[in-house]
Amino acid sequence: MNVEKAEITDMDALVQLRLAYLAEDHGTLSKEEAEMIRRGLPDYFHAHLGHDLFVYVIREEQEIMSCAFLLVIEKPLSPAFLSGRTGMVLNVYTCPASRRKGYARSIMQVLLEEAKALKLANVELKATDDGYPLYQSVGFSDDHTKYHPMIWINPLQQ
Repeated sequence: MNVEKAEITDMDALVQLRLAYLAEDHGTLSKEEAEMIRRGLPDYFHAHLGHDLFVYVIREEQEIMSCAFLLVIEKPLSPAFLSGRTGMVLNVYTCPASRRKGYARSIMQVLLEEAKALKLANVELKATDDGYPLYQSVGFSDDHTKYHPMIWINPLQQ
C-alpha cells in the first residue's frame, strides 16, 4: 500500500473528497454551501498545500480513494509545545467502496512519521465514535487537561 503526498495537480480530487467528507460528517450540504466550498477550496489549496497543509493519499488505479490532511500550526512556545509547532488532523476520509482495507491506518502511520520529521510537539484531532479505535491504535490518547474545549462562532456566519 503506497501512501503519497498529494500535489496541486490533485486539486479537483481533493475538492471532491472534502465535499464527500463534509456531506458524511455534517449531513447533506445545501447547494449554496457546497458551491461556496467548491469555489473556495482551490484558492485555499493553492495557498497552503505543501506549505502548512500536507495531504496524504492512497490511490487505486490513479484515483485517490483515501486521504487525511495534516495542518501544521505555529504557536508561541510553551511547556506544552516547546517547538511552537503543532499539527491538526482533518478530513480523514476513505471512499465507501474502498473502506475496510486499512487505508486510513496506513495514512495515519505515515502522517505521524511525517509529524515527527517536522518536529511537531503534538498532533490533535477530533475523533468520531467510528474512528476512535483506529486513532487509539496508532498512538492518540484522550486529551486530559484542565481546559474545556470551547468554540466561538461568528454570528455573521450563521
